[in-house]
Amino acid sequence: MRAPRMLRGLPREFWVQWWGTLLNRLATFVQPFLVLYLTTSRGLSVPQAGMVAAVWGAGVIGGAVVGGWSADRIGPRATVLGGMCLSAAALVGLGTARGLPFLLAAALLAGVTSNIYRPAADALVADIVAPADRTRAFGLTFWAINAGFSVSAALGGYLASLGYGLLFAVDAATCLACGVLMYVGLPEPQRAVRPTRRSGGYRMVFSHTTVVALLLLTAGYALVYEQAYVALPLAVRDAGLPTAAYGAVIAVNGVFIILFQPWISSVVGRYPRGRVMAAATLLLGTGLACTGLADTVWEFGATVVLWSLGESAMAGNTQAVVADLSSPEARGAYQGAFTMARSCSMLFGPMIGAAVYAGPGPGVLWGGCLVTGVLVAAGFPLVMRRAKAATVPEAADRVGVAGG
Repeated sequence: MRAPRMLRGLPREFWVQWWGTLLNRLATFVQPFLVLYLTTSRGLSVPQAGMVAAVWGAGVIGGAVVGGWSADRIGPRATVLGGMCLSAAALVGLGTARGLPFLLAAALLAGVTSNIYRPAADALVADIVAPADRTRAFGLTFWAINAGFSVSAALGGYLASLGYGLLFAVDAATCLACGVLMYVGLPEPQRAVRPTRRSGGYRMVFSHTTVVALLLLTAGYALVYEQAYVALPLAVRDAGLPTAAYGAVIAVNGVFIILFQPWISSVVGRYPRGRVMAAATLLLGTGLACTGLADTVWEFGATVVLWSLGESAMAGNTQAVVADLSSPEARGAYQGAFTMARSCSMLFGPMIGAAVYAGPGPGVLWGGCLVTGVLVAAGFPLVMRRAKAATVPEAADRVGVAGG
């Protein structure tokens, strides 16, 4: 029996990375249950727990920078292994920390180390997958991340009922397993040139105006997306629905992605990336804006389907463009910058969303999602026109960007 078309043609090394990512995400227990753990087992107040969670988010941004730098200088395989080992140690430290100062320090380390592997793993995908298949490959990795996280959310609740120590122990163990699997199963890419202080790394990334524009659009997209986890639960509450209703509503997103995202990615891959990213962003902004019109679980669920369709269509596209525009010696830094742009939403999305929702009001927030979605959508085709003809210094022969 032949594999589905969307799964065929990718190298064995990609699937090693894919299984490692899935394994890691299947046991991503600590972050989703961090606030509950801190307010129950550690006796922190809700504001204190929120402060610890925010510090974790700030660490995630720093981890993206470190991971990209390390992937270019010591190699992506070693960075994945080192990052996963450090993450396991940081989780153990966080699980044993007592007192707010130590919890803040441990959360910062846990946030940094949790994201070191991501740019390195993405750089590996860019190295081992042909340009024509990168959107599909990154889309499948996105699917593994979300499918694994959906399972971990359900399994984590059961483990937490047995004791929070299990959450930390299993999460740390799978970090180690992921690092070892990728280190043993993946080759070290043969790169002719390593970046120098003057010509490589993040200096190269942020001097590349097309990439910077793409990263800014990515950050705008991510800020809108973050409102699904900040403002949507508030809207469900304000509609007079029970807390369990939000769980049912947001579960629609996970089910939709698991069932349809690989197929959607294979379909949209036939069209110019600029148009796909514009349409996906419009669907995201429109779907979240429609939240302001919903009152029942079914209506909220319908809005989730709409923005989930946009999320699935976007999956893998931006990462593939960044990979196409990157030069081999700075590929980790390019993917690190992309991860950083997405990770910023974890820090600024909740602050902006909560402030607007509580201040000017929900209507302004949902209208802002629509307006931001329209503006960001308009920007993607413009950037892609530049990207199509762009050349990266010392890598002009490698740009393989689909038309916009």
